[in-house]
Amino acid sequence: MVEQRAGQGDEQHVVERLRAAGCVFAEDEARLLVEAATGSEREAMVRRRVAGEPLEQVLGWASFDGLRVPVVPGVFVPRRRTELLVDVADALLRAAGPGAPVRPVVVELCCGVAAVSAALLHRRPALDLVAADLDPAAVGRARRTLGDRASVLEGDLFRPLPPRLLGRVDVLVANAPYVPTSAIATMPPEARLHESVLALDGGADGLDLHRRIAGEARAWLAPGGSLLVETSEAQADATEALLAAAGLATRVHRDDDRDATVVVGRAEARVG
Repeated sequence: MVEQRAGQGDEQHVVERLRAAGCVFAEDEARLLVEAATGSEREAMVRRRVAGEPLEQVLGWASFDGLRVPVVPGVFVPRRRTELLVDVADALLRAAGPGAPVRPVVVELCCGVAAVSAALLHRRPALDLVAADLDPAAVGRARRTLGDRASVLEGDLFRPLPPRLLGRVDVLVANAPYVPTSAIATMPPEARLHESVLALDGGADGLDLHRRIAGEARAWLAPGGSLLVETSEAQADATEALLAAAGLATRVHRDDDRDATVVVGRAEARVG
């Protein structure tokens, strides 16, 4: 009983420190920090969080689609909104008709720590999955997370992909940076100070990467294959227009609960 009361007192002390630092969900965060460590290790973690480091980087993992996805300082932290990419990709794979490949080919561009890939593989282990990112730190973390279940490549968008994937990708997912350059300065300090700018900066209007992906995607998509791009609600029309201009049949998925928007572009299937 004494130990239990002491533990509760420790947690309340952490709550008060986090609340004073402006953490909105101080109670939830304190519980996670108290569960994660004790003594000097816990104190170091609390200090990092109070100083403004993202909770996920302090804990070493982010909760994503029911998984704990490992993260390290400096990398992009997976957001709950990106779970919509997983849901839509999974639905497309599930809806594949007769003649669909036994091991569908899935590519994740701008994969970061490969949260989307990890979630898809958890739902569907029998995927031929390739992930790629430009950030070496994120690539290293993604390789450790996915192990031998997928190939993780370092490079700019499509450049590192093997030629064998040309015209064979059934689902191509991309959570590419879409924050306008001028808006980065207004982002919460957790993001702009502790995450790689490579994972945030989408150019003047936020759509530079979307333009490039839309312009190259068709060559990689299999007949009937789909490109899925996370975007913001405000940018959805512009992103959809880019995919349509590339000759893809488009639709927009919106989830208000997660404040999530995904634009899908589908390549025409061959007839006959």
